[in-house]
Amino acid sequence: MAAKTKRVASNPVRKPVVVVENAHVIYKVFGTGRKVTGNLAKGGLFTKKIRVREVHAVKGVSFTIYEGESVGIIGSNGSGKSSLMRAVAGLTPLAEGAVYAFARPSLLGVGAVLLPALSGERNIILGGLAMGFSKKEIQEKADDITKFAGIEEFIDLPMRTYSSGMSARLRFAIAASRNHDILIIDEALAVGDQEFREKSEARMREMRDQAGTVFLVSHSMKSILDTCNRVIWIEKGVLKMDGDPKTVTNAYNDYIGSTTID
Repeated sequence: MAAKTKRVASNPVRKPVVVVENAHVIYKVFGTGRKVTGNLAKGGLFTKKIRVREVHAVKGVSFTIYEGESVGIIGSNGSGKSSLMRAVAGLTPLAEGAVYAFARPSLLGVGAVLLPALSGERNIILGGLAMGFSKKEIQEKADDITKFAGIEEFIDLPMRTYSSGMSARLRFAIAASRNHDILIIDEALAVGDQEFREKSEARMREMRDQAGTVFLVSHSMKSILDTCNRVIWIEKGVLKMDGDPKTVTNAYNDYIGSTTID
């Protein structure tokens, strides 16, 4: 019998900002296939027949997100969390279904691009311009962004000299310098020390309280519980549970046979 999906009850007073209807994401990938030997292979040597395989990453997921919600997205590795969020952000096309958004979602991931040959300061300027700030506005915010990321001593050095943690902190600081209508954070809090995590989580709560909507994709149940007021659990591409953070994370921990994910 198929597992029942628990959903947050709709509230007509709240404003829906993201609606996902029967979303399917399918990737086509090349597989090497099986080996062919003997007379079946040209020249009598073994070879491999290349074939195209389909990976059904997201399977008919539907939900509605409301203004001011902070939504945790959890699930095992390879469960389809990031594929779903890339579809919400408009970066991955849907094979079936639809995504409707009140404003364009902004995706912040640990792989977000910064230019390695340019200094941290120049990347702040370019990142701010890309988000819609004027040059004067982002220059005024540059010192605060640098301090938030904790890279004051390195801000004039090329990004290629930064550690992965420093780069990720800077990406978060740039994105968090603006209040987004819809912000998607994919594992951005998995880097940095406890102090930076606490600052990041506090900033996310500020954005949520200012009527923005935040998605957090994370394996850290502590970050999810400290930050989110709703959790969606995706498993093997299927929406398995949607609701109260403690209820959903407890069910997920029971599913994986562990009490912690950190």
